[in-house]
Amino acid sequence: MMRFTLPRDIYYGKDALSVLKTIKGKKAIMVLGGGSMKKFGFVDKALGYLKEAGIETKLFENVEPDPSVETVMKGAEAMREFEPDIIISMGGGSPIDAAKAMWVFYEYPETSFESIIQPFSFPELRKKAKFIAVSSTSGTATEVTAFSVITDYAKGIKYPLADFNITPDIAIVDPELASTMPPKLTAHTGMDALTHAIEAYVSTMNSPFTDPLALKAIHMVFDYLPDSYNGDTNAREQMHYAQCLAGEAFSNALLGIVHSMAHKTGAAFSTGHIPHGCANAIYLPYVIKFNAKCAEARYADIARSVGIEGTDAECVKALCDKIDAYNVKLNIPKTLKEFGVLEDEFKEKVAAIAVNAVGDACTGSNPRPITPEEMEKLLTCTYYGTEVDF
Repeated sequence: MMRFTLPRDIYYGKDALSVLKTIKGKKAIMVLGGGSMKKFGFVDKALGYLKEAGIETKLFENVEPDPSVETVMKGAEAMREFEPDIIISMGGGSPIDAAKAMWVFYEYPETSFESIIQPFSFPELRKKAKFIAVSSTSGTATEVTAFSVITDYAKGIKYPLADFNITPDIAIVDPELASTMPPKLTAHTGMDALTHAIEAYVSTMNSPFTDPLALKAIHMVFDYLPDSYNGDTNAREQMHYAQCLAGEAFSNALLGIVHSMAHKTGAAFSTGHIPHGCANAIYLPYVIKFNAKCAEARYADIARSVGIEGTDAECVKALCDKIDAYNVKLNIPKTLKEFGVLEDEFKEKVAAIAVNAVGDACTGSNPRPITPEEMEKLLTCTYYGTEVDF
């Protein structure tokens, strides 16, 4: 038996944020990132709507990019002190992911982080609060997914937490919030959305419920991402919807080893963090070539759906070429070496990273099984830009 789960309600379009004035509840805690939502006036707007609804609201601010276990625990403690019946998170993937994890430890203070690393192992939520997610970036789609990515910086590992319990009750997809993204973030989040949709379509968990969502998202990203990157407001709005569709697909079909690799390399190198969407964009063409031995027809379906013609093999090659061309347009490097990862450090760490990546929660639904030795070879291809021929 399979399952398909989405938020109870998705409010979208201009001024969708105003739905907050209709929310029923007594106390809300709002989890925020570094300050952009305040700077652009969206926090004040949300607080005004919540005041109209008669809801007392407390802010938990300054969730860092790629939120840590420590931040999650601090947020859960703040929730236990305030006792909200509504949790609202507004911003990019980081504050929303953090708030999802905080929710677990708010409702179950005795639970340990280690006990929820295993996918679909969460205790039943909504005993104390419901969850509203308001997305401001067009990539992670965490506002509609059963996922949260939390980083253990002591180990240098990102953990993708997965459970349908943390699918938000309400998602607010208001394009006005996404209009403030700078170009580099627009590029990275857009390629993250493309990766979500492609991995969902070829995943071993794909279904008739997820395939149409994935394909529509892929079309929209290819149609709108370059103009969105260049500041076109209509394209930016359409990308906000495209990433949401991709999230609906992958939340139910799951992902693959592009994400496994991104999770396990993002915080691994001393030269600095590799932004998640950037890592996905670098790895995606290499992984398509690796997976094509088992999923060539599915990738060819994607290629033909965006106007590429030829044999299955020709379609897969042309799809990779198309993704490479988009990365060039978006100023995304082709290799980890070009990104700036030091060669000696890469060689020193790649074997351990490969083991961690194979053990990542996203690996299980990848269409082609992979061993640590193969993962090490694949990561090496992404470092030097060599062909994937195994």
